[in-house]
Amino acid sequence: MKKVNRVRVEEIKTNCEDVRIRIIKAAITLLKERGRDALTTRGVADAAKIQAPTLYRLFGDKRGLLDAVAEYGYVTAFNRKKELKTGPNPIDDLRHFWDGHISFGLENPVLYSLMFGELRTGFVSPTDEKCRQVLGEFIHRIAVTGRLKVNEKHAAKLIFSVSSGVVLALLAMPEGKRDLNLARDAREVVIAAITTDSQTLNEPGAEGASIALLAMLPNVKSLTDGERHLLAELLERISIRG
Repeated sequence: MKKVNRVRVEEIKTNCEDVRIRIIKAAITLLKERGRDALTTRGVADAAKIQAPTLYRLFGDKRGLLDAVAEYGYVTAFNRKKELKTGPNPIDDLRHFWDGHISFGLENPVLYSLMFGELRTGFVSPTDEKCRQVLGEFIHRIAVTGRLKVNEKHAAKLIFSVSSGVVLALLAMPEGKRDLNLARDAREVVIAAITTDSQTLNEPGAEGASIALLAMLPNVKSLTDGERHLLAELLERISIRG
């Protein structure tokens, strides 16, 4: 009996997820074809061929639906690029990530504005978290090579802030008058600010050495978890310049 009940629960979960994805896809279609104003509860429910209470049950409210749409849009775009292999130069890989982020924003203006253009003080959306997580992986690879001049958290905040700001600035311009050199120049300014051509371990000063060591700390097996946590905290404090 218990096994039958578990199977039934799994079937219900699967059906709910199928309906959830159908609603999100219907919302994305409305968003792309008719703009943000089309994303009314009634409009999305009609497009997905469900009753409005189902929408509230799965997403809580309209804001929950909008966050789910933004997250799904970003994850779908990222999954399409997963097959792109990283190269021998992690800084070049970061450039490719930046360029892909800019291209996605310009190709999906309404969706991008929903993802990154709506200020909610003190709130980090699921889309922000996923973007920062992927970005952090690129930055970490640079740190491991000893070519990161600032700590990883600061580098991630700087890249995320500038790249999203550039996209929103370009989207505000008439499409035929957008200067795409702005994105390229901003990219190189940021990369110059956070990386160095030589390994920071070979440069004088404790900051560079601490950044590289902090990046490699997870691979140090001779320390206990407590010792590793304490050392990470100390290294992070050392890595903050100024």
